[in-house]
Amino acid sequence: MPNVVDAMTERLLADAGLRTGMRVLNVGCGSGFVSLMAARLVGESGQVLGIDRSAAPLKTAEELAAREGLSNTRFERRDLADAGGAGEFDAVIGRRVLLYQPDPVKAIRQAIAPLRRGGIAVFQEHDATPLSPWQVPLPLHQQAHQWLWDTVTREGANMHMGYELAGTVSKAGLTLQHVRAEAIVQTPEISYPTHEIVRAVLPRIVQESIATEEQVDIDTLGDRLREERVRTGATYLGELVFGVWGTK
Repeated sequence: MPNVVDAMTERLLADAGLRTGMRVLNVGCGSGFVSLMAARLVGESGQVLGIDRSAAPLKTAEELAAREGLSNTRFERRDLADAGGAGEFDAVIGRRVLLYQPDPVKAIRQAIAPLRRGGIAVFQEHDATPLSPWQVPLPLHQQAHQWLWDTVTREGANMHMGYELAGTVSKAGLTLQHVRAEAIVQTPEISYPTHEIVRAVLPRIVQESIATEEQVDIDTLGDRLREERVRTGATYLGELVFGVWGTK
């Protein structure tokens, strides 16, 4: 079952018009989760190419595609600047790619270089702008959120890329068709895998001196987050997820 953000991504891709037979380029594909979503939408008559500049996640992506039997998907180690050499595509997609780019307008222009005239470009970005997300104090939720965003910000990420996304797409020369923002909502009954995200990022949290392993206490973090929501009966809005699509 997809988590809430994966469900947001799948809706965004479908609403943007990814359909059977399309040829799709997934820039900054990482471990291939978004590529596989696109592959299911375009079907056996379509094709998806995922590109990333890091080799390790591409191996994971290939394994996941093979496990699902998605023969319409392939992956290449390729930088954004080289996207234009990958052929022509009906759609270009990217999730959590632009927030790491020093010049996101330039990055979009590089990404859409192989996009055919009239083709679709779809981008999704998270934003850490405070949402006043609690009626009662939820200090552990706020702390976990801060650990993650302090780490990626120190690594050079733009924590406000979501709010800037629509303007960035327009500046890159695309005709903006749609923009949306959805909140990640947690309640005593409905959770989000914050603790697993913190677990994955923990070596970087420690490396950037954001927190120590003892302060995070990762093996109990999930239970402590859940207990905080249950004890207070509170709803927590962690961050916004922005999605846009435009045409070339």
